[in-house]
Amino acid sequence: MDVNAAVAAAAAIAGLCTGVIAMLAFRWSEREQKRPTRTSLRPDGNAVLPPGVDTVLSVLSSSAVVLDESDSVVKASSAAYALGLVRGGRLAVEPMLHMARDTRRDGEIRQVELDLPRRGTGRGEALAVSARVAPLGSRLVLLLVEDLTEARRIEAVRRDFVANVSHELKTPVGALSLLSEAVMDASDDPEAVQRFAGRMEIEATRLTNLVQEIIDLSRVQNDDPLEDAEPVRVQQLVEEAIDRCRQQAGSKQITMASGGAFDLSVWGNRSQLAAALGNLVENAVNYSPARTRVGIAARKVAAQGGDLIEIAVTDQGLGISEKDRERVFERFYRVDPARSRATGGTGLGLAIVKHVAASHGGEVTVWSSEGQGSTFTLRLPESGTARRRTTGRSLVVDGAVDDDGPYETDSFDSLPAPEALP
Repeated sequence: MDVNAAVAAAAAIAGLCTGVIAMLAFRWSEREQKRPTRTSLRPDGNAVLPPGVDTVLSVLSSSAVVLDESDSVVKASSAAYALGLVRGGRLAVEPMLHMARDTRRDGEIRQVELDLPRRGTGRGEALAVSARVAPLGSRLVLLLVEDLTEARRIEAVRRDFVANVSHELKTPVGALSLLSEAVMDASDDPEAVQRFAGRMEIEATRLTNLVQEIIDLSRVQNDDPLEDAEPVRVQQLVEEAIDRCRQQAGSKQITMASGGAFDLSVWGNRSQLAAALGNLVENAVNYSPARTRVGIAARKVAAQGGDLIEIAVTDQGLGISEKDRERVFERFYRVDPARSRATGGTGLGLAIVKHVAASHGGEVTVWSSEGQGSTFTLRLPESGTARRRTTGRSLVVDGAVDDDGPYETDSFDSLPAPEALP
């Protein structure tokens, strides 16, 4: 009897507890139904957001965040999470939170530009954003954030470019002005007039070259080279580059040698590719001592995604120090400014090469050792591979390549410093 009574009492207690728990769960459910539902910080749009707002926010390019009366995030776009604006259901940027509270209080639209630290990158770069806060209905506040980092970077590059161009143009223009005054003062001295006129011709040529390279760089940056792409034979590019520099090389008794597999083709804009390779060969000639050798070699190499054509230009000059190698492709950067001005260099040649290579899906690299020379290597997709990428068709090139060119031809191994090729 005692055992049965104990069992009955335990059952009664268990039933009572179950009833209490069920009643509490029912009350909690009713309370939750009266609240706007939220799933991963995104409520039912019909319950909280005005009609249509959810759809509009989803198509905005800006990062969007909607806050309620308690500053909790009721909706945030994926871009807002990517920028680190929202964490743990709260707005993580204090200045934006203050703006939202002020706007909720007086209903005024506010806008401000901020520099935010990049999170998780380990870099000290700031994230430039423009934040705009506006009331959304009677209880909500809408925050729109635009990422201005790339626009700021482009503007800084443009500003630096204009400053550099102004500085570079001022030098030859100022020299021409002074030389013209000197010619006028020496009008009764034929020798002096002739000497000053020669200097004026040099400065005028430098100014012409600078303006032309600025135009070339602008064209390379703005044009799509693959719109008028065609198969371009490496042999033709090498011939044009050597013909372009033959006079300068002859005056310094520099031997230009070529070798390798010239029966190759690349796919792209012929004039841009010729200008890029010509700039590399011209630099090699201009910065090489007299009675040295400049080599041009071509070969095909296998790479992931398709074969590449490598065209390497090797000189026996003074070489480039390690600290300068990373910057030689920057606009107007000169390893030796005094020597560059003596050779007529503008500091834009390698920048043009870099842009041409990138726009054709390739790259340009440099190997150098001080006192031994340098090797600049232009890597471009092989014509068949590049055309299949852009048109989806295979390339058929008819005709044979004549190996007898109007220049000295050596084997690949006979070129200077072949082991330097990357």
